[in-house]
Amino acid sequence: MIGIVKYGAGNIYSVFSALRYLGEEVISIENPKILDRVNFLILPGVGNFASSIENLEKMDLLEKIRYKINEGIPFLGICLGLQLLFDWSEEGEKNGLGILKGKVVRFKSRSIKIPHIGWNKVKILKESLLFKDIKDNSYFYFAHSYYVNTQKEFIIGKTNYGVDFPSVILKENIVGTQFHPEKSGTAGLLFLKNFLEGKWLQ
Repeated sequence: MIGIVKYGAGNIYSVFSALRYLGEEVISIENPKILDRVNFLILPGVGNFASSIENLEKMDLLEKIRYKINEGIPFLGICLGLQLLFDWSEEGEKNGLGILKGKVVRFKSRSIKIPHIGWNKVKILKESLLFKDIKDNSYFYFAHSYYVNTQKEFIIGKTNYGVDFPSVILKENIVGTQFHPEKSGTAGLLFLKNFLEGKWLQ
């Protein structure tokens, strides 16, 4: 059973649709008790970092999500869902979950249009079964104004948009993508399929 956290940060219908297309059983999580029923957890998100953290706190989901991740559940954070894993964000100057070390910063180059919206390449930096059957420099869909600044050891994929930024993070049971796999066509569906197969955990 796959749980998708629904906390008011963007429309999660496309994530549901992609997973159901892959034949998976999916439930929406708006209550901390439901988290105990799932064996895969996905935190999607498009929106404001500070208000999203506040929503998770109001719904009594923040500590439960932190607990489940630390317990070892296979976890996927998508876009804002990736950023929320980190210590702090410039967006609202708010603390995140603090599960991964690093901070979230805004694109600052005047030579690029912000937000970064559209298709861009992901350069694979480290081998992982998350990338099974996905070619290096495949295109994925992005929509964000902020990116993660973190330790290189966790970065297994990067993308360039004025600067190089982490587009895929992996640490133990935690996966994060700055792109939206559910909106990224064949490559995105393959990434989701690989995540749910769980072989990357071995």
